[in-house]
Amino acid sequence: MFVTILSVLVAAVASYLIFRIGISIFRLLASPLPEPPPAGELRKVKLNYSCSLCGSEVRMTVAPTEDPEPPRHCMAEMDLIFEE
Repeated sequence: MFVTILSVLVAAVASYLIFRIGISIFRLLASPLPEPPPAGELRKVKLNYSCSLCGSEVRMTVAPTEDPEPPRHCMAEMDLIFEE
């Protein structure tokens, strides 16, 4: 008798915890995206560029926009290697 009551109690607590975790996940998914930063404020980016003429490589970590123009080196635009 005691084992049955304990099993029901453990099942009720486990189902309550699973329910609370599920609700919190739905709340996270339903929350709106944050507003973009104001104009002129730097944004975090992870872009790697390579110069096709001399082979120099540059990693850009902050930029004024999400999709910045490629930097120039050896009087030519650098090529985007990969975006993290």
